[in-house]
Amino acid sequence: MYPVDQAAGMSLIVFSLMLFTYYSIWVIVLPFMDSDHVLHKYFLPREYSVILPGIAAVLLLLCIGAFTAVVLWKNQKPKKVN
Repeated sequence: MYPVDQAAGMSLIVFSLMLFTYYSIWVIVLPFMDSDHVLHKYFLPREYSVILPGIAAVLLLLCIGAFTAVVLWKNQKPKKVN
């Protein structure tokens, strides 16, 4: 395995862990803290904790659908003319 691949993989793992930790604190911990706590200034309002993953899911499904459509379109065999 190449060092560049290892670095890219490690950066994706670190990014995923940071995102998971941020979202977990945002959704699980913050609702039980006072609204004037200093930790609240580092997070978006709670409404976005549902909206942003929903948008991400829709974009993911659109990308999967587009990829599937392109693969199916490229693998079509030309019709034989008699």
